[in-house]
Amino acid sequence: MMVEQPTAPVAPEGTGLGRLRVFLVDDHAMFRAGVRAELGAHVEVVGEASTVAEAVSRIAATEPDVVLLDVHMPDGGGRAVLEAMRGSLTEVRFLALSVSDAAEDVIGLIRAGARGYVTKTISPDELAAAIRRVADGDAVFSPRLAGFVLDAFAARPDAPVADPELDQLTNREREVLRLLARGYAYKEIARELYISIKTVETHVSNVLRKLQMSNRYELSRWAADRRLV
Repeated sequence: MMVEQPTAPVAPEGTGLGRLRVFLVDDHAMFRAGVRAELGAHVEVVGEASTVAEAVSRIAATEPDVVLLDVHMPDGGGRAVLEAMRGSLTEVRFLALSVSDAAEDVIGLIRAGARGYVTKTISPDELAAAIRRVADGDAVFSPRLAGFVLDAFAARPDAPVADPELDQLTNREREVLRLLARGYAYKEIARELYISIKTVETHVSNVLRKLQMSNRYELSRWAADRRLV
């Protein structure tokens, strides 16, 4: 397994690298528009979707080379897309592109069939290079994330990643919890996840209720104990 975050600039259209057909799956329209604009010089974006159902249908219709797949969306997110398409379109490669860098998200997506996982802090040139490597059959990870995958598959190759308390939380609640534990203010969490401050407050309230805790400091310790931070 090749573990690398590409750093070399990607050659523009017209070089020997050619252009790949890429499909975008993300529930934030502004983020999709930004990725489409940034990647336009490197790849051909053949479609996009904001939900699991749209993604499954449109990927099957367009048969792209690589799908850029968000992890946390309604109705199961990126993992649900991978599971729905398992066994079909075997030539299509999936590269997770997410704000989350949590071990359980990385491992879950790779076990479901993604060929790589990079975070949304990646530069446009690095992302274009990652897409090319995944299309060529390599596995590509941001450096820190590669360790999660290697540790999980080396130590417990067949064991599911399960935590009864953590499993109570939705994907979005986990994202909010993780950022909260890192010391983000509600306003910063809202900006990071493209949601309103009121929605952040609602997620925090739900997490506190589900985990039977009373404040963010207890949540932070709980998250740190599970290496979610």
